[in-house]
Amino acid sequence: MTSESQQLADELAVANQAIEELQTKLAFQEHTIDALNDALSSQQRQLEKMEFQLKHVIDKVKGMEPSNIAKMSEETPPPHY
Repeated sequence: MTSESQQLADELAVANQAIEELQTKLAFQEHTIDALNDALSSQQRQLEKMEFQLKHVIDKVKGMEPSNIAKMSEETPPPHY
């Protein structure tokens, strides 16, 4: 091989190695994106469930009758005062 063809072969090897590294990084990023998407979807479902539960609790609290128990400030002091 001439030095020129050896240089081209070396450059091709470096380029191939760079391409392999980029392909590896891309595969890792695709996997990470899929995992993040799954986590986000799961969190969205949990959030929707919690919003439903919170609305139910708020509706239940709004529908409650006021307590007949007097507040501490309205209570008469005990007889030993």
